[in-house]
Amino acid sequence: MKVPSGPGLPDGLVIPDSDLVERFSRSPGPGGQSVNTSDSRVELELDLRTATSLSDVQRRRALQRWPGGVIAIAASEHRSQHRNRAAARERLADLLRTALAPPPPPRRPTKPTRGSKERRLKAKKERSHLKSMRGRVSD
Repeated sequence: MKVPSGPGLPDGLVIPDSDLVERFSRSPGPGGQSVNTSDSRVELELDLRTATSLSDVQRRRALQRWPGGVIAIAASEHRSQHRNRAAARERLADLLRTALAPPPPPRRPTKPTRGSKERRLKAKKERSHLKSMRGRVSD
């Protein structure tokens, strides 16, 4: 299975089929005459702890996102087993791409600018004046 390149995966990733566990079962979804006889539902599993295609850094990063270590995906939205296999593999690739992406840089706290403080105080004064004019009118 090939995972396209993305953040954290500049060259992409190739996962050998020996790392994947596929199971097939009857799909509860829509179908025709062969709905109860064909095994079109696909369950795909990848054990991150034993995956040979991941480096140590990638494995640690993925295990932080999935503490259990096993990614399990079920696909049953299509009527054919082939299309469900493709959908499950595509979802697994998307999950791996997001799991292996580096964490965002930490936020640097900043102070509000002088102009933003002045605009906030001006808006508060205008709102206060508007509310003060709502009272009873006296002669």
